[in-house]
Amino acid sequence: MEGFHYITAITKPQIESLINKGILQLGLFEEKLCEIKDDEVRYILRRNPVRAEEMSKTRVSKLQNIEKYIVKKNSYLKEHPKSSVSKALETTRERLTRLKLDGWVQIKEEDRTLKIERAEEALKEASYLDGCYAIKTDLEENEADTNLVHERYKDLTEVEKAFRDCKTVNLEVRPVYVRKEDSTRGHVFVVMLAYMIIRRLRRAWKNFDLTVEEGLAQLTTICSMEVTIKGQKASCQKIPRPRQQSHELLEALQIKLPEVLPSRNIRVVTRKKLAVRRKSQ
Repeated sequence: MEGFHYITAITKPQIESLINKGILQLGLFEEKLCEIKDDEVRYILRRNPVRAEEMSKTRVSKLQNIEKYIVKKNSYLKEHPKSSVSKALETTRERLTRLKLDGWVQIKEEDRTLKIERAEEALKEASYLDGCYAIKTDLEENEADTNLVHERYKDLTEVEKAFRDCKTVNLEVRPVYVRKEDSTRGHVFVVMLAYMIIRRLRRAWKNFDLTVEEGLAQLTTICSMEVTIKGQKASCQKIPRPRQQSHELLEALQIKLPEVLPSRNIRVVTRKKLAVRRKSQ
């Protein structure tokens, strides 16, 4: 479409296909960004060493899981001579498939004992793209250089995280208990405003070893005390000095609490109490 461009990632099979065609080379995937151009398409390549290590550790963890499982199976087969070896072999292979290890791990039976066999070449083939990713775009170099394309693609993860937070994690935009269009739009609008607050908190508290949820839980310890003067109807809400961590969280947000607040006698209904209040009306 004229006037529109794209920045997207390609899948592992697509990367393998480009390597087989000679357009990309495995040696180009390094921690430092590398760019290859084929016709009008630019490919930005990188190997993330942290992600590669995570994938390797996950693979080892899964292997240890299946090894422990086989130890239990062999113990059961030894203690129950009449038990079915073929059934034990079948369930073990099913577990192997669920763990996605069947590409380089095989389970065999010998004298009523299950054994693991690792195919090192298959493992090498399965792991050679660990941590590797490729981004492609049709943008010209004068419109966006290699680093800018990479940064803009990384921004998409923030967009995906925003949708995930709004839909399920924190804000739960669904279920929607409204029927009219204006009410639905209002509901979604409030959710988006809430997400903007969460994003602001996350940025302000990035140097603290806690999540936004944990920070908000800490701020709930801030309270007020109603102060009244004997013989007078006037009263106010006195705010004690917050705890040290609460004080630091507020300071990071550049928020300074007042020492006192006028008493308004306004009833605040929390989300948990709202349903109870509706039933009582």
